[in-house]
Amino acid sequence: MTTTTARARPAAVILTANAEARITKLMGEAPEGSIGVKLSTPRRGCSGLAYSVDYVSEEAKFDEKIVTPGGTFYIDSASVLYLIGSVMDWKEDDFTAGFVFDNPNAKGACGCGESFTV
Repeated sequence: MTTTTARARPAAVILTANAEARITKLMGEAPEGSIGVKLSTPRRGCSGLAYSVDYVSEEAKFDEKIVTPGGTFYIDSASVLYLIGSVMDWKEDDFTAGFVFDNPNAKGACGCGESFTV
């Protein structure tokens, strides 16, 4: 009888050290009852899909779950296919601050950078 061992599946999204640090900061300031932060891609903007990061208070059955040193990061199950292979980073400068995404699945983006298409 042959026994096969399942290998660990890589995360759908790679979080940079800056993104993990930001998740840690967000969880330190999270509203009561929050169990993590969640990335989703709601239909919005001129290109069709947008990135949205929000607090989450309960775990959804099919969401991707990434445990970071500072808190749990979830990816909406309906969004995973649009995000596989993406890198999520946190960038801050004198004028802007926010999560930025290097998404190999994005085929285009709107001029303002708020939405993308696959």
